[in-house]
Amino acid sequence: MAFHDWKWLLLLGRQTTLARRSRRGGPSLCWKRCCHWSTGKSLDPEVRAFLEENTEVTNSGHLTPEIRLRLLTPRCRFWREKPDLWPYGDPFWAIYWPGGQALSRYILDNPRVVKGRSVLDLGSGCGATAIAAVMSGASQVLANDIDPIAGMAMILNCELNHLNPFPITIKNIINSEAGNWDLIVLGDMFYDEQLADGLHRWLQKCIRTHQTEVLIGDPGRHQFLSHSIHSQLHKVIEYSLPENTRQENYGLTSSIVWSYHPSNSSDNS
Repeated sequence: MAFHDWKWLLLLGRQTTLARRSRRGGPSLCWKRCCHWSTGKSLDPEVRAFLEENTEVTNSGHLTPEIRLRLLTPRCRFWREKPDLWPYGDPFWAIYWPGGQALSRYILDNPRVVKGRSVLDLGSGCGATAIAAVMSGASQVLANDIDPIAGMAMILNCELNHLNPFPITIKNIINSEAGNWDLIVLGDMFYDEQLADGLHRWLQKCIRTHQTEVLIGDPGRHQFLSHSIHSQLHKVIEYSLPENTRQENYGLTSSIVWSYHPSNSSDNS
């Protein structure tokens, strides 16, 4: 199936894809001081129609049946089409990755983690973890993904779950000024060494400056386990992945939520 080519690129690391996506244009969206997408009417109607036609609404085959999402599934046309035919750049947001599934499940089962707190969902993709945070009572939620189409998909997913869309930023905020969030959550982000190094430094800065709590979801990919940040993580919980997710992720059987507590937040900064 052609779509597995996209997923395999992400599992191996996708430096060229990341660089291409970072250069793409798109509206600048930001929390509080800048404008942001907040209503479905701000979506381009052609993009909305394309996404609705070429994704499937599903709440099965993943860890959070409470959340309905528009995803690429084997019943979608582009599961079989050549990746180059997708007109909007690689749709990595259209997969519900195992790390994001674990984070979302943990938040839904433990709403105290986010209730009344400000939450940044970094590399939000389909927006499931941000949606879980809203459902669990977070006071403020900001979703971040550098792909503007991901931002549009998140709005559609909010609509599916009868939620007012949360603010969405499509700026690359890594290495920017550390924002004052109570909690940062990120899943499946350690697929590229350069990105992982930048994340490590920026997360340390957020912790040092604002005492931000950090939760990371990952199913144990080599790039994550071999990175220096792994020695500073504490396992929170491990989930067995549903069979569909295992098949779509080359046999990965579980996904783990980790808390990040650097022994010395000045390291690697």
